[in-house]
Amino acid sequence: MTGQPSAPTAPRTAIRLPAPAPGWAEPADVVVVGSGVAGLTAALRCAAAGLRTVVVTKARLDDGSTRWAQGGIAAALGEGDTPEQHLDDTLVAGAGLCDADAVRLLVTEGPDAVRRLIDTGAVFDKADAAGTIALTREGGHHRRRIAHAGGDATGAEISRALVEAVRARRIRTVENALVLDLLTDAEGRTAGVTLHVMGEGRHDGVGAIHAPAVVLATGGMGQVFSATTNPAVSTGDGVALALRAGAEVSDLEFVQFHPTVLFLGADAEGQQPLVSEAVRGEGAYLVDAGGTRFMVGRHELAEGRHELAELAPRDIVAKAITRRMLEQDAEHMYLDGRHFGAEMWAERFPTILAACRAHGIDPVTEPVPVAPAAHYASGGIRTDRSGRTTLPGLYACGETACTGVHGANRLASNSLLEGLVYAERIAEAIVAARPAGAPAPVPAEPARTETIPLLAPEQRFAIQRAMTRGAGVIRSEASLAEAAETLSALRAQAGDTTAEGAPAEAKPAEPGVESWEATNLLCVARVLVDSARRRTETRGCHWREDHPDRDDTHWRRHLVTRLNQDRTLSVHTTDGAGLPATVPAGETP
Repeated sequence: MTGQPSAPTAPRTAIRLPAPAPGWAEPADVVVVGSGVAGLTAALRCAAAGLRTVVVTKARLDDGSTRWAQGGIAAALGEGDTPEQHLDDTLVAGAGLCDADAVRLLVTEGPDAVRRLIDTGAVFDKADAAGTIALTREGGHHRRRIAHAGGDATGAEISRALVEAVRARRIRTVENALVLDLLTDAEGRTAGVTLHVMGEGRHDGVGAIHAPAVVLATGGMGQVFSATTNPAVSTGDGVALALRAGAEVSDLEFVQFHPTVLFLGADAEGQQPLVSEAVRGEGAYLVDAGGTRFMVGRHELAEGRHELAELAPRDIVAKAITRRMLEQDAEHMYLDGRHFGAEMWAERFPTILAACRAHGIDPVTEPVPVAPAAHYASGGIRTDRSGRTTLPGLYACGETACTGVHGANRLASNSLLEGLVYAERIAEAIVAARPAGAPAPVPAEPARTETIPLLAPEQRFAIQRAMTRGAGVIRSEASLAEAAETLSALRAQAGDTTAEGAPAEAKPAEPGVESWEATNLLCVARVLVDSARRRTETRGCHWREDHPDRDDTHWRRHLVTRLNQDRTLSVHTTDGAGLPATVPAGETP
């Protein structure tokens, strides 16, 4: 996002998922939804300030996307590096859509945030006996500024340290719980959430936590595609909840496809093993089946910069791999790190080495087959620079948020840093807004509640295949229109009367975790496709083959979407200053 969110308005009608009425409730000062680096950092800071803090997470505390992060966390920690250089690299990767002030906050506050993470207990790899943090490079970075742990297990180490800190502080946690919808008070302010606990813990079934502050840190929505690096829990729940509550989302068309995901076959679905960008950072090459390097000369140079080749920003590398695959009618390319030797693979990339060998590939003796797969959502719930959304009392951070840092394409390893920095800023805002121990708010019954028809669980696969075909690495009006038609048909089959062709006899699925997740995926897929159709240019990780050029005259702006009370989409654009554009985006295509 750029600029300040627009003024909040309380929806007259509550749009919610069909679910039983809450059978239990408990009070809190703040409820944090999600247990990755962003959620646990926010929870620790709020609890340290004396706020009654409850963490709700969909699986176990350490089951989110953070623990899968291999490469590391970017910050200007090395000799000769500066926040200004980190800012420059981030702005270049973001392809003209980063909020420069949001990025400046990230890179200037980032180094100290990493040091606080170390004080919390995270242990990073060292370069020498004196304890200097070892730093590597990744795509888009002109300096070695990526701190890593366990070679290629940075996320796992960060998750371990934060989970241990949360448990040591005895912060209340609710595991195996899917958050359903936002509760509001009589003035339309946040009053907590409803959630479904999946048969474990102190409570079972649907309940509620009443709190004046809700922090959404639910991670990404990679499961909207057939092949992704995201875990199974990444079903866009936070973005879907925010949309139903009336909050604005932005930049959902910018989904980053990681260039080097282990290729397991054309029909492989679900979470795929990641081959970290750090492998290229240490000198591995991208080659085709004939052994030819194809990234040399692909990276357009800015004045005063040298070509990055394999270390170009991810959108450039993903596009180059995809182009080469199309040119050669190939299903994948190769990453060649044989020159590393067995010792370096074992010490620097033990997780990747084990994953490859588990699938019958030995990187020490053969190139690794790789292809792009859905990886990271640069857009999300629109926030200001303190994590406030357009709804009072609702905050968002991490991958589910759109802070303006990533623009049209996230710079490698900025995501963990963003989670740290903006979670801390959220905690400061919450503490400043409400004294500890104040009474919990009383949720008000909405004047009218409208439930969204639930999608059958098996339709999740139809969504993923339609999105992969129509809204993947390469997009066009024809492919996106086909995806939109499929999504509309799925809504109609579920009995959504706002969808074209909805049959009167349609019967929604029964409430349950799988149907709630499928319905959330359908919601975020719908907005993603709508935004991708509107943006008639190629920018960052949004590649329109029918509009191959970047258009700064008309499209150096953001698409902002809100779900209307009749469940249609309201869309407007903002210019580089975050102000409404003179020409609205119009109705849904």
